[in-house]
Amino acid sequence: MVARIIEVDDFDLVVFGASGDLAHRKLMPALYHRFNDGQVPAGARVICSARRTYSNDEYRAWVRQAVEEHVKDHTTEQLDAFLDTVTYLPIDIGTGAGFDALKEVLDARPDVVRAFYLAVGPDLFGPICEQLGQGKMVNKHSRVVIEKPIGKDGTSAKILNDTVGRVFDEHQIFRIDHYLGKETVQNLMALRFANALFEPLWNGAHIDHVQITVAESLGVGGRAGYYDTAGALRDMVQNHILQLLCLVAMEPPESMDADSVRDEKLKVLKALSPISEQDAEKLTVRGQYRAGASAGGAVPGYLDELGDADSTTETFVALKAEIANWRWAGVPFYLRTGKRLAQRVSEIVVHFRPIPHSIFSGEAGTISANRLIIRLQPDEGVQMKIMIKDPGPGGMRLRQVPLDMSFADAFKVRNPDAYERLIMDVIRGNQTLFMRRDEVDAAWAWIDPILSAWASAKDKPRGYTAGTWGPSASIALVERDGRTWAEDGL
Repeated sequence: MVARIIEVDDFDLVVFGASGDLAHRKLMPALYHRFNDGQVPAGARVICSARRTYSNDEYRAWVRQAVEEHVKDHTTEQLDAFLDTVTYLPIDIGTGAGFDALKEVLDARPDVVRAFYLAVGPDLFGPICEQLGQGKMVNKHSRVVIEKPIGKDGTSAKILNDTVGRVFDEHQIFRIDHYLGKETVQNLMALRFANALFEPLWNGAHIDHVQITVAESLGVGGRAGYYDTAGALRDMVQNHILQLLCLVAMEPPESMDADSVRDEKLKVLKALSPISEQDAEKLTVRGQYRAGASAGGAVPGYLDELGDADSTTETFVALKAEIANWRWAGVPFYLRTGKRLAQRVSEIVVHFRPIPHSIFSGEAGTISANRLIIRLQPDEGVQMKIMIKDPGPGGMRLRQVPLDMSFADAFKVRNPDAYERLIMDVIRGNQTLFMRRDEVDAAWAWIDPILSAWASAKDKPRGYTAGTWGPSASIALVERDGRTWAEDGL
């Protein structure tokens, strides 16, 4: 099967922070893949900037290394051709040095799509946008891409959005969440709204509960400084996990138009039952990993990696969320995420209600409720757990088996990275997979009271050994409701 390539308009893509980790691991490899697949127009330019005083040749050598390290199927000929699209301009955001040179380069092509990718810390969003505005580099063809974190709370998010919004109109602002670009996340939309099978069952009458897990086996590593100012709730739940929850729980949109989809996601965020300070103790669990073993070797605890024995930043969060509307009333959504867990896995598990009455004798075995498992990483795919008769003579014996669709097996094409799709959507001006400002505000409105409750609490995050599935309290969070965390594939 050959993937269909949808052409995009000619563009200039300006990457700020182009010598950083995101550019090295994700952006440059993604752009190379799009170039290699013939999706980048012949005249397109990738204009990269950072404070370092690279020459063009030196920076292209840096990009070459990034592609060679992160792209398995690159060729020297295609890589050389891709590097011809890349230019480098040193820019000091603090002093503004270099912005005049950028303006001169951009003014040579005023009528092409002009995208600014801010692969920098959020404290630099405002200064960059102000320089772009003052230099009259923002026109009707412009877009700006900003990465998380979008604020540390609702108040700081408002200030950040106001600052960017003074230069760019809302339809020009692309708040990127790379989880929404994953193939399986989009297939969740197809699964629900392109098939007649699931939507009649997609409600509290047929679904018992939903679990969303985003687990990482690695620790904070080189991100310890940033991570200690954020924590798992801000870093993962406020954006990635709440967006996944919205796609599971939202009503069918009128169309795939960006605002139709985002309108329905917003309704879900606004319908989340608030977690008050009194409820936080029973509905939330926060943890912090201690020394243990991961990937076959001993690893230090978070406090050791950070070098601060007093940090109360959480590296694990489990939550019980509920949505107060007709479709989902009474259906709990269990959310968990953490560092140094037993395995790297991201998945959504929809647990259907058990059958109301069994016609089979006890000798047939236990009848387990159906589960729909949507695996985001690794090994993206969709699996349905159903009951069948165990083959062979000797009576009726039942067992649960998976109906399994691995994307790698089903589609004999390379599974594109989320950034490939999202960057091209920016060029197209398609905001369907990006967060609107009111979504960000609504997400913070739900998260802020939890942060406040934790700040007021006297207890510290619960310790858990690296290489496990988190604090025992997270197991109790689910088991006191008579349920367990899913172990499919874990």
